[in-house]
Order: sequence, then C-alpha cells, then structure tokens
Amino acid sequence: LQYSAVDSNPLSIYVMHPFWNSVVKILPTWLAPNLITFTGFMFLVLTFTLLSFFDFDFYASGEGRTHVPSWVWIAAGLFNFLAYTLDGVDGKQARRTNSSTPLGELFDHGLDSWACVFFVATVYSVFGRGETGVGVVTLYYLLWVVLFSFILSHWEKYNTGILFLPWGYDISQVTISVVYIITAVVGVEAWYKPVIGIVQYRDLFTVMIVDICSHAFSLYYFRAYRNSTLKHSSVYEALLPFFSPVLLFVLSTLWISLSPTDIIEKQPRIFYLMVGTAFSNVTCKLIVCQMSNTRCKPLSLLLLPMTAVVLLVISGVVQHGEITVLYIWTAIVILTHIHYGVSVVKQLSDHFNIYAFSLKKPNSD
Repeated sequence: LQYSAVDSNPLSIYVMHPFWNSVVKILPTWLAPNLITFTGFMFLVLTFTLLSFFDFDFYASGEGRTHVPSWVWIAAGLFNFLAYTLDGVDGKQARRTNSSTPLGELFDHGLDSWACVFFVATVYSVFGRGETGVGVVTLYYLLWVVLFSFILSHWEKYNTGILFLPWGYDISQVTISVVYIITAVVGVEAWYKPVIGIVQYRDLFTVMIVDICSHAFSLYYFRAYRNSTLKHSSVYEALLPFFSPVLLFVLSTLWISLSPTDIIEKQPRIFYLMVGTAFSNVTCKLIVCQMSNTRCKPLSLLLLPMTAVVLLVISGVVQHGEITVLYIWTAIVILTHIHYGVSVVKQLSDHFNIYAFSLKKPNSD
C-alpha cells in the first residue's frame, strides 16, 4: 500500500525539512534507509544505557547526590539530535535511492514506538525523583500519556488510511536536545530554582508532555470522527486497536498499585523498560495491520502470560522474589519483541525480494 502521511508542523516544514534535505545529499547513495533508521534508534538506546550506568535509580539529579557527569549530558544532547535527524532523513534517502518499501515504513514506525520509553526515561534523569524532581509514579503516568499519544496517530491511520504526524514530536525533540546541552553547561542545579513564583521547571516538563499529547488527542478525535472516509463502519471495528494497549495499561497499573514490595519505587527503570517494550510489540502489530489492510486482532498474545505474571505478583505468592520476577519478565518481553521484529523483517524482505540493510538485490549477482 502507498504510504500516506501529513506533516503540518511549521517547525518541521520551515526548519527541519530544509535541514534534512541538506543532510541527505551528503549521504552516499549506497546507504540503505533502514540502516539509517536503525542507527538513529541505537543512538537513543546508547543514551538510555549511558544514563542507566550513571543514574540507574533516577536519584542522581537530587541535591547532595553524585550528579551525572557533564560529558554524558553533552553526549545525550548530540545523540538525541542525531537520532532525530536520522529519523527525518531515512525517508528522504529511500525516495532519493528509489527504495521505498512497506518494510521501511514498518521499520521506521516500529522502532519509533520502542524509542518512546528510551526517550522519556532518559529525559527523566534531568529532573530525577528527588524533592526538586518528579515522583516515579507520576513519571509512569506521563510515560503512558506519551505512549497513548503515539498509538493514537497509528489508530487514526488504521481508520482513515492517513498518518497525521503529531506536532509535539518535533518540538519535544529539539527542546530536549537543547535541555541536555544546557544541563551539561550549567548543571542540574539550574533546574532546582523556580521559573516564576512557585512554578518549577519540572512542572513545565510535566505540562509540556500533557499539553502536547492532549492537543494531539483532540485533533485525532476531531479528524477521525468527522472524516467521511473512515475505513471501518462499526465502532467496535474502529476501536479494536485500543483493546490490547488498554489491557497493558490496566495490567501494569494493577502491578504497581498492588505490588507487595512497591516495585515501581525500587525498580522504576526496569519497569518502564518492560512497559515500553510490551507497548511497542502491541503497536508494531497494529502497524502491520494498517499497512497490510488487515483486521487488527483484539488481543496481543504477549498479554496472556503477562496477566498470569501480574496475578502471581499481586497475590503475594512471590513477594520476596518480585524484583527477580520483574527482571525475568522484562527479559522475556524484550527477547519476544526482538524475535517478532526479526521474523517480520525477514518475511517482508523475502516477500519483496530485498535486503533489510542493503540496497543490493538478492540473486542479483
């Protein structure tokens, strides 16, 4: 199916696209677009890993703590902007080399769905969870605001056939890259002081996420329900893609609410990673459905064992081993998601007779 997307953000149109058009001309024509996409994603994973090493429990930015070194924030700013740039350039490289395929679309948006958790968890380290920061439970719900905002755009495409790119993405990426660099120069102490009166920088951070995503939701609602070209006539069919994400939200919220050992306070980073990866798996399946014009399944199979895990934990059966259960389940979710991604990429590569990371054609020699 033909890829159809609309980007109406002034920042994107007048600043970023001209910049990306200049960047793509520098790239060699033999460079595969999917390799650009994957490299950008790995920059986000690298940033997340770096911050995991220096601020695993999100306390480092608090007063009296050993702060994250300045060079890490510089690296975070550069890596984030590089990831954002490569995400903007991959599609242009595909058109430039006449190599646009549905595999590229899946690769791009599939990795974007996984990038949400790396992006949010890394930004969290700027403010942390101390007195001048944001609580881990608050951040959990903010993560879900971002995740639901992401899936809304793909739910809209599932129903209308057009992907409306959210304004908030470009604004947040540029802002956060700048914030990382500022943090490197002036230190995390700069964010302790109020902006005006009693308004803290952390409040601006929270409001920015909620405002951007709620604005996106209102636009999705307006376009989806007033669009005369809806692909699904019944409300049930239209809402099918929401069943699995909502179930994931319910399960993970039940876990942190009824956890015998208050797991979100003890292992917030791993819990966010587990939720974000499971969400990405659910979203990738929706993206495959919207691309192939097939019906979305109401239940992702990954959520069946997760239901058993959550019930096991909140019943108190594994009270002393809850952290171990979380780590094992997170590893299973990550490996399951990688296996799913590799399998889909291989199937699409075979179907279209292409290589995922090369512009050479199989059997072309």
